[in-house]
Amino acid sequence: MFQSFETTSRPEQGPPRLAALRAALAKAGFDGFIVPRADAHQGEYVAPADQRLSWLTGFTGSAGFCIVLPRIAGVFIDGRYRTQVKAQVDLAAFTPVNWPELKPAVWLKEHLPNGGQVAYDPWLHTAKEIADLEAALEDSGVTLCAAQNFVDAIWADRPPAPLGPVSVQPDDLAGESAAAKCARLAADLKAAGQSAAIITLPDSIAWLLNIRGSDIERNPVVQAFAILHDTAHVTLFIAAEKLGDAVRAHLGPDVTIRPPSAFAPALRTLGGTVRVDPATAPVEVSRELAEAGLAIAPGPDPCILPKALKNAAELAGMRAAHLRDGAAMVEFLAWLDATAPGGGLTEIDVVTKLEGFRRATNALKEISFETICGTGPNGAVIHYRVTEDTNRPLRPGEIVVIDSGGQYQDGTTDITRTVSIGPVEPEAKAAFTRVLQGMIAISRLRWPRGLTGAHLDALARYPLWLAGQDYDHGTGHGVGCYLSVHEGPQRLSRATDVVLEPGMVLSNEPGYYREGAFGIRIENLVVVQEAPDLPGGDAHRRMLEWETLTWVPIDRRLIDADRLSGDERAWIDAYHAGVRDRIGPRLSDAARDWLNAATAPL
Repeated sequence: MFQSFETTSRPEQGPPRLAALRAALAKAGFDGFIVPRADAHQGEYVAPADQRLSWLTGFTGSAGFCIVLPRIAGVFIDGRYRTQVKAQVDLAAFTPVNWPELKPAVWLKEHLPNGGQVAYDPWLHTAKEIADLEAALEDSGVTLCAAQNFVDAIWADRPPAPLGPVSVQPDDLAGESAAAKCARLAADLKAAGQSAAIITLPDSIAWLLNIRGSDIERNPVVQAFAILHDTAHVTLFIAAEKLGDAVRAHLGPDVTIRPPSAFAPALRTLGGTVRVDPATAPVEVSRELAEAGLAIAPGPDPCILPKALKNAAELAGMRAAHLRDGAAMVEFLAWLDATAPGGGLTEIDVVTKLEGFRRATNALKEISFETICGTGPNGAVIHYRVTEDTNRPLRPGEIVVIDSGGQYQDGTTDITRTVSIGPVEPEAKAAFTRVLQGMIAISRLRWPRGLTGAHLDALARYPLWLAGQDYDHGTGHGVGCYLSVHEGPQRLSRATDVVLEPGMVLSNEPGYYREGAFGIRIENLVVVQEAPDLPGGDAHRRMLEWETLTWVPIDRRLIDADRLSGDERAWIDAYHAGVRDRIGPRLSDAARDWLNAATAPL
């Protein structure tokens, strides 16, 4: 099995570890220490060796950080995790802090009113993060100090760094050879007068060199550092044990392989002007370059935008993966609909069965993240992970949120469906319909070139806002092609300034969560494409629209059809017809019969 269900969070372990950390800080003369979720590669998902935040606090969410001071330890979490954190940390030792509403600088000024020295590991924070925090702390008396990692110093049984094997991503799936990518990006560096670019993001390195890794569960990325030179040569800093003969042959003479320990010294030997992404590279990279007297050109990781703009081969693979995954999902939903009314099913049963249907495709490499399956009040925990301790039976009258995905060599999937176990309360049905209306609004949208996800996000929330409701997460995130299920820079969110461009794949996933009662989320993946001209439209305005990638029915039993407009009803019926046409021929007879009923016109 890919997914396990053991309880990894032990709140009772937090206080003694916190005491040990405070003792180490006091001995070193520091007043505080920042413990981030991130590793040196700034990936959302981290290896066991880098799970410092969860080891110290018990909090296992994919975003957040802790600031430890002598008399308070704040765990900073965003809206996705405010329910989860209360169950995972010892609240007598750790204080949840609503972030980003409360900024860390404001919090530090309050709790260190006379100033002090707060340490941080310069390999685990970006240059932008530290610069922003220092600017906000100006004149406060609080000083940030680059230092050793004090969590590592007290973590006696810390796991070793991962050494997962690397594989080759074939050119026919990548759509462009690694040599062509390196040459294309190197030409951009040379045109900008830059001699090299530092690349620290695992998915950027995997995309650039057409390789995939197994260092991080659920994400086929490789932990490494790289320097792309303006000659198109790449120096790759990676543990040699990860590379077999086939991968070495694939990388060829234009990639020099060196151990990770050589990365920092190599930075000091560069010449010319070096591009460093202040938003993704560790601040230590800039420190090493500056101490060597090298010129730094702040700029985005050169791979980020090209990676987001999927080419024709990548989009063809994503479409194929979604049809394969869609068929597995429909087989699963048909099984669930037939089995759940009889009772006896739990959340773990559901997760296990869904994984089995994906495995049956004989193409599944991994799940793309740990399946979120929350019934009743567990559904209100936005990033809920079922464990043997929290496992809840599916009960009549409840709704179940199932957010899951698969990693296939031709594409990555991410889909959420909310389904009913028998008739549900009217308020839950009304909220589901509002969420659906927001999802339809995004799906139907046409918009002029030049807009960002921040311009579109409100459309998904409008039906909920009319009812005084909302959700505490973005409407959509970028998705990689057999890479990270959460991929930047594109987002559907108020917190983005990235222009949407053809080829970008995003999720469309509004939701609603009532703590202690139920949760709702509906999610399809969509890709930006050119929109055809319309009669009477302005010929000079180039418009964009979405192509839908996900084809799985939406639970009609939860839809209050009287609340939908004619256009919304037409969209649902057309979408369900598309599901029948695309997925029906791939199904067993029983699942096809279920699908025909589940997609009947409203």
